[in-house]
Amino acid sequence: MKKDIHPDYHTITVVMTDGTEYVTRSTWGKQGDVMRLEIDPKSHPAWTGGQQRLLDTGGQLARFNKRFSGFGLKA
Repeated sequence: MKKDIHPDYHTITVVMTDGTEYVTRSTWGKQGDVMRLEIDPKSHPAWTGGQQRLLDTGGQLARFNKRFSGFGLKA
């Protein structure tokens, strides 16, 4: 393995949006730095199951819905 080509791993503190924090190793920042997250799995809708909104640009979503409105499973 070549010397002096790998990043320096050190410990940092990560602070979640709800204030909880944990210590981990990272190449980010310097030893002892604090990383404060603006978005994390506890607050982001992608992980929490929040409402998703579809943006209809140019009527593409409306055309899709019209085209496939009769498509469905027959019981």
